[in-house]
Amino acid sequence: MVDRASIAKAVTSIGGLMSENRDYLVSLDQVNGDGDLGISMDDGFRALSAFLDGSDEEDLGQLLRQAAKVFNESAPSSLGTIISFGLMGMAKTLRGRTEVEFPEMARALQAGVENIMAKAESKPGEKTILDALVPGANALVDGADGDVDAALEAAATAAAEGSEATTQMRAVHGRAAYSAARSIGVLDGGSVVGKLIFEGIASARSA
Repeated sequence: MVDRASIAKAVTSIGGLMSENRDYLVSLDQVNGDGDLGISMDDGFRALSAFLDGSDEEDLGQLLRQAAKVFNESAPSSLGTIISFGLMGMAKTLRGRTEVEFPEMARALQAGVENIMAKAESKPGEKTILDALVPGANALVDGADGDVDAALEAAATAAAEGSEATTQMRAVHGRAAYSAARSIGVLDGGSVVGKLIFEGIASARSA
């Protein structure tokens, strides 16, 4: 079963990876962005982890709705807002539930990704975090009714492959779109964040 404690554990795991990769994410973002990606993601997940560890809210929908606000305020950036959209999508799906089976949580995560696409008016293939999140979420849902560890590993692999594929894409959104041709051959930092999210979830399970 997935409950508040297991969500908090996963976020702590993700946050650790964001801290470890802070400078790397900054270096990726300096190519076509503001150069603050690693800072905002480290700050955002650090604050999110502290919030979840300190909260006594058991309703997963309410918990994630509050978490979205915390993250958006702690990671004041376009990607911070986008990840908050994902948390809000999950919150809507899990409203009124205090614990769910793994397949339902996988579908909630997929709903969060779908909310990002709707709110950000973006889709895979546009050199964004969605290039990692969409294949990761789809793989998780596809394997959710079987072995959980295998599903998490498949999701992490799919997200990593999706991120790597962004090197061949032309940027459509943000500052990188102003020099779209130059973005080809460059790994998208947002997609690396997406990869790390699934990697962190998988690591939390085995910890």
